[in-house]
Amino acid sequence: MNLLKLSLRLNGFPLSEAQKEFQNILSISDEAYSSYVEKKKMELLEFHFQHNPAYQKLLGHKLPKNWNEVPILTKQDLQQPLQNRLSRGYPKKAVFLSKTSGSSGNPFIFAKDKFCHALTWVHIFSCYKQYDIIPNQSLEARFYGIPKDTLGYQKERLKDKLAGRFRFPIYDLSDAALAEFVAVFQKKSFVYINGYTSPIVQFAKYVLKQKINFKEICPSLKSCIVTSEMLFDEDKKILEKAFQVPIINEYGASELGLIAFQNPKGVWEVNSKTLLVEILDDQNQTVPLGEEGNVVITSLYNKAHPFIRYKIGDIGILDPKSTTAKPFLQKLIGRTNDFADLPSGKRVPGLTFYYVTKTIIEDQGVVKEFKVLQKTKSNFEVQYAANRVLNTEEKKAIERAMATYLEPGLKIDFAKLPTLERSKSGKLKQFTSLLY
Repeated sequence: MNLLKLSLRLNGFPLSEAQKEFQNILSISDEAYSSYVEKKKMELLEFHFQHNPAYQKLLGHKLPKNWNEVPILTKQDLQQPLQNRLSRGYPKKAVFLSKTSGSSGNPFIFAKDKFCHALTWVHIFSCYKQYDIIPNQSLEARFYGIPKDTLGYQKERLKDKLAGRFRFPIYDLSDAALAEFVAVFQKKSFVYINGYTSPIVQFAKYVLKQKINFKEICPSLKSCIVTSEMLFDEDKKILEKAFQVPIINEYGASELGLIAFQNPKGVWEVNSKTLLVEILDDQNQTVPLGEEGNVVITSLYNKAHPFIRYKIGDIGILDPKSTTAKPFLQKLIGRTNDFADLPSGKRVPGLTFYYVTKTIIEDQGVVKEFKVLQKTKSNFEVQYAANRVLNTEEKKAIERAMATYLEPGLKIDFAKLPTLERSKSGKLKQFTSLLY
């Protein structure tokens, strides 16, 4: 029995209806696909214009007749209380709610209607099936963070157990911690590795340094899926050499689902089933295939919350061979994270700071953006753009989180700025080390 599917159904997510719709989408011919996309995107635009007051206001109370006139939606536009952003007929109790990871420095709470979320999972099952992976049944070695408060920790551990996965916390990637990871792989029959790119690469480097034959210690392993950060060619070679399995590049966002997924032929297929992915220049005009631009995405099935021409914060390139029905991602630029080296010798990935800065993520949207700079091994600066200066208790909460997730004794400075500096690509990087 697949507990994930059972759980979705028991919680009111119409999985059967979503599977039927997904098959209908797959049956659309390449020739008719452009018409399908045109119809879906305009239907969605009109729906949110009629049923979402916040989005209607963003449109200037006028329904655009031309898709290119539809304004670009940014994360800053969504940083207001969730209740203001929900469409009429979709109360909080009737939708799927979650938080974005905040890896781009712009965290917020979002919603999906239940059909849209069910369709997201149907698409994930379809992608993973290519590698004989069944989420919730194939044992997963999960390289993600985990809350350190008792309730949050136990909740995630229970979810992991029910979901058929074992979580490797990524806050400590010292040799001693990585040796313990190896010991777990020797005991458990993992089918696939899944998680953030940088800690998995660090683990792979340790495996190679120790001259460990991974096929001997974990012969059940079939594949490795990396997500959330850039996978460079050099790192992919390291992963392949260490684990001796196919390395799968996944590009997704919690508020959208899978955006692109590498198929067994090595092609990075863009999700054209439930999303419309556009690559635009800084004037919001479509760039020619093969040229880089801003990744802008429309969730074609989310009626609870508008993600229409949503600028996700990444720079990408679509392959020149792309069509409306079968777009391919040639390159993704961005989403790399530095590591923080601490006085004790611990080394933690930049994504750890998501769990630190969750202490200032609020539905009220006080903090608009944040980033963390490491000045010395013991000195960090939290930069933030907000409606007001953080008060003493809020700062102490962040300091406590830094001590918990990193280590005690660190010096934390705070700087409220009008705007935060971005990279040349326009990406707001959540963590940057100034040590090297």
